[in-house]
Amino acid sequence: MRASILATASAHVARHGADGLSLRAVARDLGMVSSAMYRYFASRDELLTALIVEAYDSLGETTEAVVTSTAGQSPGNRWVVAALAIRSWAMTHRHDYALLYGTPVAGYAAPDDTVVPGTRVSRALVRIVRDAARDGRLTPPTSGPAVSVATSESFVALRAELDLDDVADETILALLLAWSQLFGLLTFEMFGQTRNFVHDDEQLFSDAAATMAHHLGLVD
Repeated sequence: MRASILATASAHVARHGADGLSLRAVARDLGMVSSAMYRYFASRDELLTALIVEAYDSLGETTEAVVTSTAGQSPGNRWVVAALAIRSWAMTHRHDYALLYGTPVAGYAAPDDTVVPGTRVSRALVRIVRDAARDGRLTPPTSGPAVSVATSESFVALRAELDLDDVADETILALLLAWSQLFGLLTFEMFGQTRNFVHDDEQLFSDAAATMAHHLGLVD
């Protein structure tokens, strides 16, 4: 029943957006009295959180599988393949992507339950960099200004959390830029910002990922 509720709620979000999610409407579609819904979800926000966690896990599993399957290949190629897998997931799960990376839902604050699932995709991408560093196939960035003291200090906890102790600040900054570029360009495409000036969005995405992999120092 919980799975049925989530599937029906996901269909509601696809049709009406996350702001339109209603326990009463989901119950009606399932032929349930609305009070029965509370046996499974205490509130609309709890149901919304379950949808978000489910979407993050789906994206995370997809990315992790690709990163695992490309182990041993060139780091730059691994980054591009992972980026394209993320894009493919987003194209197939448009309303899930919008739920995760689109406009925040009014009145909703994501609880701590979403943190671990939400970092799965980024941790999978970090694994590519960590593997490259271990294998001697990570070249530190050679251009650009030095990382500021304040930014360097903010990397201390991040470096420990992601097991990047031997990675330079400049590389961590490049990693953050590559990660944000990937999702930034994908969001531009998903919400129509590249319309009328990009002939092949997938090829642009691939080219951009390859450029960021090079900037990041992932040696082929």
